[in-house]
Amino acid sequence: MSKNEQDGNRPRVALVTGGGRNIGRAIALELGSAGFDVGLLVRADLAAAESSADEVRALGGRSVALTADVRDSAAVRAGADRVRSELGPPTVLVNAAAVRKETPFLDMSPDEWREIIDIVVDGAFVCSREVLPDMLAAGWGRIVMIGGLSGQTGAVHRAHVVTAKAAVVGLTKALALEFAEKGVTVNAVSPGMIDTVRSGAEPRHHGERRIPVGRLGRPEEVAAAVRFLVSDEAAFITGQTLNVNGGLLCQ
Repeated sequence: MSKNEQDGNRPRVALVTGGGRNIGRAIALELGSAGFDVGLLVRADLAAAESSADEVRALGGRSVALTADVRDSAAVRAGADRVRSELGPPTVLVNAAAVRKETPFLDMSPDEWREIIDIVVDGAFVCSREVLPDMLAAGWGRIVMIGGLSGQTGAVHRAHVVTAKAAVVGLTKALALEFAEKGVTVNAVSPGMIDTVRSGAEPRHHGERRIPVGRLGRPEEVAAAVRFLVSDEAAFITGQTLNVNGGLLCQ
């Protein structure tokens, strides 16, 4: 019996946005190891997404990598259609696409503000709206938003990021209530300070906090939280934010 024939013929297909590197890549591999076929959607770095897809295939699953701007409904529809064609209808969605910048508020241009909000919030809206019909048809689905600690605590020079990450928690609650009776759960995972490869300097707010467990988190630890939330064992959990931050919110 193939993976997609398990669980009462329910498709075990996940779509992960931002799945080319760091947390998104770790989530793709974690879901691949859990028996999901994985579609990886990235905005530009197709080579990174292909590398992640190769790693999923090495775990025994199927995977397809594609490029699409999550703000573009037509591009997301085309990407989702390719996932449906090659893997099957997605019943798991992980909205991990994000851009994280640091800019003093008074220096922040409207375009920079809009870019962050559009990718994080509008992207989650577009992707969720695209795949929810697949979940409703299957009578089962899981959506996981990747939030962020700064959305709960605030952060200097990150007004756009803080606002966007707080907004996806609100979207999580709204969708969770709307689709709870349809077999679809919607939750958020909020990472703290995670040891990732960054294109720019270390965020300023990283130096302002002491992590109680004494180390940075690993992308795999965030991915493990996502894996739990998409499992059948988490069927009674919806509308929640699972914090993976080494105890930072205890301070």
